[in-house]
Order: sequence, then structure tokens, then C-alpha cells
Amino acid sequence: MTSDAMASDTVVGLHEDFKGQALAAAPPPAAAAAVAAEVEASVCPSEPFRPHVHFTPRALWMNDPNGLVYAAGEWHLFYQFNPVSDVPGNISWGHAVSPDLVRWTELTGEGNPAIPYDGDTELIFSGSAVVDQDNTSGLGTPENPPMVAIYTSANATKQAQSLAFSLDNGRSWTKYEGNPVLDEEQKEFRDPKVQWHTPTRRWLMAVALADDRKVRFYSSPDLKEWTQLSEFGPMGAVEGQYECPDLFPLPVDGDLERLKWVLVVNVNPGGLQGGSSAQYFVGDFDGERFVADDQDPKAVRWLDYGKDYYAAVSWVGAPDGKRYMIGWMSNWQYAAKTPTSPWRNAMSVPRVMSLRSRPDGGVDLLQEPVPALASTLHRTAEPIMTAATLNVSAGGAAVVANGCDGAFLLEVTVSLVDGATGATVLVRAAEDGSSGTGIVWDSEKGELAVDRRKSGLVDFSADFPGVHGAPLPYASLADGKLRLTVLVDEGSVEVFADGGRVAITDIVFPDKERKAVVLRAGGAGGAEGERGSVVFADVRVVPLRQYREGCAPREKTCRLAL
Repeated sequence: MTSDAMASDTVVGLHEDFKGQALAAAPPPAAAAAVAAEVEASVCPSEPFRPHVHFTPRALWMNDPNGLVYAAGEWHLFYQFNPVSDVPGNISWGHAVSPDLVRWTELTGEGNPAIPYDGDTELIFSGSAVVDQDNTSGLGTPENPPMVAIYTSANATKQAQSLAFSLDNGRSWTKYEGNPVLDEEQKEFRDPKVQWHTPTRRWLMAVALADDRKVRFYSSPDLKEWTQLSEFGPMGAVEGQYECPDLFPLPVDGDLERLKWVLVVNVNPGGLQGGSSAQYFVGDFDGERFVADDQDPKAVRWLDYGKDYYAAVSWVGAPDGKRYMIGWMSNWQYAAKTPTSPWRNAMSVPRVMSLRSRPDGGVDLLQEPVPALASTLHRTAEPIMTAATLNVSAGGAAVVANGCDGAFLLEVTVSLVDGATGATVLVRAAEDGSSGTGIVWDSEKGELAVDRRKSGLVDFSADFPGVHGAPLPYASLADGKLRLTVLVDEGSVEVFADGGRVAITDIVFPDKERKAVVLRAGGAGGAEGERGSVVFADVRVVPLRQYREGCAPREKTCRLAL
């Protein structure tokens, strides 16, 4: 087959996958949906640090996202879940659904996991889910094709891949009697990501050989019998274990005739900022083997430069032809110590993924918050606020907004004038700028960083305080202007720069009295010797309400201070 023909088939496969998943499965049973809605509407958690727009379970422990699939008008978010405690253990799957990737309804809870664990015999580790539209597995019927979860069965001696299936759109599950379906007698062999690969008309699995720092690819006609295809790695960041791989195609610059494949590989420990992190590779996949464009085995491209974005994986079956990704918003260095109760840990907001070409011929992976976040959760009682252009002299600062607790989106364009070398945006800050979470741009160093050393409660772990930087050379900005989108919630700050080419995600636990947004010319500390001035333009603040339907809105939050 010629390369042009393969590219054409791949484009077709991209769209056939979306179409098949969008049509799959029956609507949820009315009784189950009614019960879930009643439970969700009656619970509007307001504990300290409880996020407003990031998914959290009502209670108990959560880590990696699992089983991300779109089916019958619902986005499914499964996740690693301890149904009896707020620390790791008894791992199984929890389950939530959304109509728009923004408003979530939790379907599981205390003592009620989606796929139960069997004590010492089988813990339900990470995995994925698909809709078997053509019933290749024989686990459903042509009229009611099954949703199939592919997960890692784990015990003290080995890890293998197993199946469970659902005939009611994920509300109840039956374990396949022939489990495990893929057993290589390996102790560290986990996190299968499965999808339908249209050009080869077979199922494709990417799974991690954790200790070997490899991703192994398998194919199957029916989800039950698997044949090894190839291996990738070790490459990139290899100081920790490989976990939670994901492989997907994206058009470059929106051109469907120019597809590249992205392989995401999460690593722990050995992350950029210590502990957990996620890296990615851009390359080509021919149905059997993934080949990275950059063959330097030590080259690392980080998916997110913060300390709290891990186990990132994407949804299969998006009906609009786009790729959406979500990550666990914590770090294994301190995830079990974070000061929250009765729940522990949150997910990032879902992100839209895309590829953008560079002048040098390379390709960057971009990520931005889903547009529905602002359009759906904007607090309609509070207008979107815009401020006039601010010119702040070296060493100076301006309070642009105050009263900003809860969740809000902040957008701003930053320009350095007359020799200025840096700028800082402080959120959840004291009005005098003495404390808060800083987003710091240093043009001489060529870095954008999040500084959470004075963000609030930081002393619960020695690994928590820090400055988490990303390379951002001034010359890489097309017009010399830095465009920032900052999503602030009660327990986190997510920064997206230059159209999402750089992302930095950090959880924070701010003092409840710190509610100002402060713009400063110069670094986080107002370093001596600063010169010139900084222009802050296109300032926009969008107040956001809680995602849980039926929750009463808070009193007015952000107010412009100018």
C-alpha cells in the first residue's frame, strides 16, 4: 500500500471511529438515571479546597482516569477508586458521566465501585473502554453492542489484562469468564489503552511494560485473542516506570491530509518536577509500529510542565472529530497527604488537543480547556469582566480584580516594553502582592513558571513547595506577545500559554482571604534592577459556577478593582 493510500485510509478510520462510537449503546435506564440525578442534586459539597469546575468524587480516594469513552450522548469518566477509604488501596473503578465534558454526575460511591475488586485475588488497575459496535467480541448483540472495559488484573505476583462488559451503557458490569485475555506472566505489565484501528480492521492495544520502559502494541479481531505487533522504547524520560500509554492521530494545523500520531507515556517517578509526570512523542504509526520523528533516545517532550498532571489519557469516540484528554491532578509524592476531606484528589479539566507546525518543520502538541467550560459554567448573574490596557512600570504592580475565590478564567496578553525582562500575574493573592500563586515570565531566562511557594498551605509535604518552569523563549512568540489563559479553582491553577503550546498544572491550597488578581512588572519578588514597563492588554475575567446541577451559586465573586 502506498503512503498516500495509507494516509487516506487513516483519515477515513478517524471519522469511522467517531461515527461508530457516537451511535453505540442504548440510553441509560431511566431508573438509574433518576437515582443518580437525585443523589447529585442533593449533594453540593462546599468543603475547603473543594474544586468548583474540576471533577472530584463526593468522598474517598481517586487517582488515574480510566475507560474514557463517548457513547449514546454521554462522556464516560471511569477512574481508579478506593470505595472504602481516602488513601490508596482496594483499587477498583469509579464512574461518572457528563453530557458536555463539564457537568458531571457521579454514579458510584462508598462501597459501590463500578467494577468490584476481589480482595487479594484481583485489584482493578487502570485501563480503557470501547463500544464494540459490530459485536466482534460476541459479548452483546448486534442490536445492543457491548461496552467493553479492558483493565489490568493485579495481584501480588503478576499483572495481566482482563475484560468486563456492560449492556446498559456502563451502569452495570459482568467480568468475562475467560479472563485474563492477555497474560505474559509479567509482574509490571499494565494500563491497556484499546481502540478500533480502521485501516487494519482490528482492535489495537497499547500497554506498558513498566520496568522495561517500553510500550508494547497488540492487535485483536475480537478483544479476546491478542497478537503482539511491536515495542516502543526505552526513549525519553526513563528514570521511572512507564505507565498509562495512549496513542492517537491528529491532523497538523487542522489539515486532515497531514496526520501525525501522538504517543503519550506517563512516568513515575522521574518526572520533570519530581515524582509523577507525562511525556509525549510525535511520529508515525503504520498499523503495527510507532516511529517517533525525533530519534534521539534522550529527547524529552513534557506534556505538562507543572507538578500535578499525571496518567493523562484521551477519550475515544468523540463525535466532533476532536481529541479530548484529562489527567489526574496530583503527584504520587504527596497525593495521600493533601489536606482535603472527605475526598482526596481531583481531575484536570478536559482539554482539547491539537497539533501545530513550527517554522523549523517540527510539530508541537497544543492543549486548551474545553470551550464548554466557559460557555456552560459562566455565572450568568455576573458579567464577563474586561479591563482597559494597563501599562505597569518596572517594579510596579496593579490590583486588577479582587474578591476572586471560587473558580474563574483569566485571560491576558503580556508585552515587554523598553527593555523590560519579566512580568508576573498573581492569583489568589494578597492585595499587596506579598503572597499568592505567581505565574512568572522571565524573557532573559526564556521561561514561564508557576511559583506556589507562597500559595497558601504548603507544609504538609516537603515535596510540595516549589517553582515549576517551562521553556518559553521570547523568540518563539510570533509577535513578541505572551498570551495567557489561566484557570483558577479552589484547589488548582492551570496555565495555558501561547495557544496551549505550554501547559503548567499545579494544585494549591490558598488562604480563604487571598482573593486578589495582581499584575506586576518584573519577577515574582519584584527584583531590583528591573527596567522598562509591561503592558497587560485584553484582560478578561470569566466567573464560573459549580458544575454540579442544583447547587446554589455563591455570592458575587470577582470584581474589577480598576
